Amino acid sequence: MEKESFYSPEIAEILNAHFIPIKMDREERPDIDAIYMNYVQATTGSGGWPLNVFITPDLEPVFGGTYWPGPNHSMTAQGTLLSQTVGFLEILKKMRDVWATQEARCRESAKEITRQLREFAEEGVHSRQTGDKSEGDGLDLELLEEAYQHFSKKYDNINGGFSIAPKFPTPVNQQFLLRLGQWPRAVKDIVGEEECSNAAGMVINTLRKMARGGIRDQIGFGFSRYSVTKDWSLPHFEKMLYDQSQLLDVYLDAFLITRDPEMLGAVYDIATYLTTPPMAAPTGGFYSAEDADSYPTHSDNEKREGAYYVWTLKEFRTVLGDRDGNICARFYGVLADGNVARENDPHDEFISQNVLNVTTTPAALAKQVGMPESEVVTILKDSRVKLREYREKNRPRPALDDKIVVCWNGLAIGALARTGAALADIDTEKSATCLASAKKAADFIRKELFDEESKTLYRVYREGRGDTPGFCDDYAFLIHGLIDLYEATFEETYLEFADMLQGMPALFPSAGRPSGPSPQSSPDPKARLTRNPASQTRLLHDPSGGGFFTTAPSSPHLLLHLKSGMDAAEPSPNSVSASNLLRLASLLDHDPYRALALDTLAAFEPEVE
Repeated sequence: MEKESFYSPEIAEILNAHFIPIKMDREERPDIDAIYMNYVQATTGSGGWPLNVFITPDLEPVFGGTYWPGPNHSMTAQGTLLSQTVGFLEILKKMRDVWATQEARCRESAKEITRQLREFAEEGVHSRQTGDKSEGDGLDLELLEEAYQHFSKKYDNINGGFSIAPKFPTPVNQQFLLRLGQWPRAVKDIVGEEECSNAAGMVINTLRKMARGGIRDQIGFGFSRYSVTKDWSLPHFEKMLYDQSQLLDVYLDAFLITRDPEMLGAVYDIATYLTTPPMAAPTGGFYSAEDADSYPTHSDNEKREGAYYVWTLKEFRTVLGDRDGNICARFYGVLADGNVARENDPHDEFISQNVLNVTTTPAALAKQVGMPESEVVTILKDSRVKLREYREKNRPRPALDDKIVVCWNGLAIGALARTGAALADIDTEKSATCLASAKKAADFIRKELFDEESKTLYRVYREGRGDTPGFCDDYAFLIHGLIDLYEATFEETYLEFADMLQGMPALFPSAGRPSGPSPQSSPDPKARLTRNPASQTRLLHDPSGGGFFTTAPSSPHLLLHLKSGMDAAEPSPNSVSASNLLRLASLLDHDPYRALALDTLAAFEPEVE
């Protein structure tokens, strides 16, 4: 929409004359994004980004949606846009006219839908009825079998993944299936031995297809956000920190279960992407994302999607020579006319261009070209370095979103800590690099984004600390990462920090910490609460309904206060919080944490069941 609509003088004229345009960064304010995303999902049946909502001066939603084509859409310009597709300009005109003639009706409708959303959030899916503090009957193990069947029915046997197109990696789902067979015997008895094995098999096949697909940067490192096609061949080229972190976790699990070198290769690639520029900040911490669009060359003045990553056959031969260029072209599926189908190129950005996909094996390729396999492997390895060096020298890198966001850094810290521990007996140098990056990020966050005096955690750093305090996902994901880092290094400072951020459960003000060694200097919970009035538990816990709010109930300018119980592109902050509490309870021998974990799980029983 940025290209099609927000560069359009026609759009600008009507937008500025009749509306107050507000652009919101959902990374800085996910609480606001979640409120209006709930509205769009409730009224249209689906959601996503870009998210566009028309609201009243009281912030109540009138109308919303996601992507609407603009005047500069290529199909609009050709006059071939489907008649049933309403463009952004038409929507703006309609909203202008409706507000001018039916403002009272719009306001009344907005108030009603807001009331319904509030009831839904407070009483329906997101928590127990206010005042109902019962712990529930507990979750049945049969739910795991139902979840397995759900994913099994959606599984793509040919291409891997659990949808048709577009295809998102959804690492949290992959991790659930991969670990199903690693749980206690009771789980296998319910789900079934064969089913648990099949669950892991679905994920391993998906991870292998992704590792060989265009969604992976075959020349550099890291993975793109999602695939436009069902076979992972054409990605949306944006690279997100939260995807790299979660995929590192999943590929590591896959390697630990299978010992498959291909899984280990993906682990190395993602770890390298996270621990080197541009994603690794020199001061510590990790930046948020790299854009999908970039300039094809240093002399171009118009950006193109994927320009940094795509290749022509001529370029392959120029950089690598005819022999090696042709060998690599076969390996990566590079064609003279390009390998992107016309229907997947609405803006004509990929004409004669190739997205690199691994289409064969070195052994099969060696037979095709009549060379020893070892020689082919050497050519492929050397050529990858040459292509990467050429790309870095001759193409401008995509723009970097250089915000350091606490929640996503927490995911990266945890993934790198686990990777460092797992590689300790395999590659001591890589292990040390991963652990050093994780520790540097954790230390940076404590120094720059945590106020030691007020014990306040802040969300974003960019050329200095931002003013936005931490949300539930910031606390949950950072605590998760710190626990992983403690378990990898046994440095108590990270466990102390995690305990401080979590805070003594407010539900148990009379509970004391058991005797024995502890990272905390005082066993008195009241003393701990005094030292950290801004912990996750004190700020965000719902003592009546259970679970954790996304933001503090006292936060201003919000229509709703939500609790996230659903996994999406990122794991649910409440599910991660429940896991954190159980882990802290075990590490610190602290029963109030365990009780709060069970209370959090009970809060979402109706939603899970």
